[in-house]
Amino acid sequence: MGHSTLEIQNNLNSPYWAMTFFLFTIIGLSTIWIDLGDFWRGCVLDMTGPSWTYILFRGLYTAKANNIWTRFFTPKRTVIILIIACLIIETLQYFKIYTSTFDPWNVIAYSSILIPIFLIDLRSSRETTLYKKSKLEN
Repeated sequence: MGHSTLEIQNNLNSPYWAMTFFLFTIIGLSTIWIDLGDFWRGCVLDMTGPSWTYILFRGLYTAKANNIWTRFFTPKRTVIILIIACLIIETLQYFKIYTSTFDPWNVIAYSSILIPIFLIDLRSSRETTLYKKSKLEN
């Protein structure tokens, strides 16, 4: 049974996304066990967490990701949902709805890795879509 170029590309890219997912998970969780200063404790999880979640929601870590979940979580929709969630978290902290420390720099931390991950995914998704369209026209 032949594989489409989309499947082949996804199979080639998913191990890299899986490694990135694993790396973000380890770095984010290590902030609990390792103390490397204020930046490490205050910003690293804010940087890796949304990016880890983006890869998880998009299903980029697996070659078997064509389902209703991943079709709902398009690149644009996922990044918008995660940025809104991060802004809500910071707003709740600002108004002291729960015990935590408000830090406006966290908004930059949230998007510092999330936006590049989104752009890489968007470019990869567009290339795949463009290839599929050109294949249909031939």
